[in-house]
Amino acid sequence: MRFARYFVDRPILAAVLSIVIFLAGAIAIWKLPVSEYPDVVPPAVVVRATFPGANPKVIAESVALPLEEAINGVEGMLYMNSQATSDGSMTLTVTFKLGTEPDR
Repeated sequence: MRFARYFVDRPILAAVLSIVIFLAGAIAIWKLPVSEYPDVVPPAVVVRATFPGANPKVIAESVALPLEEAINGVEGMLYMNSQATSDGSMTLTVTFKLGTEPDR
């Protein structure tokens, strides 16, 4: 009750304080970064390799496994997924946290 009474007895202080709070809010709104289309998909790097004539097991052991071991533990990495096909190709997708620059 005493808190409210303080501002009732001092209306100029209450008005000035209200204006200051309003101005701080208006400045904050203009300073907030707004993006029309924000990045919501985590960045990813796709590595493709071919080994003509090899079956998926050979590709997984001789191509995918060494690549996965070399890439594992990269800063900002969330997960990786590799897929070997019977036509001799392999695709390795490395997904990073939002805000990470995968080019580094």
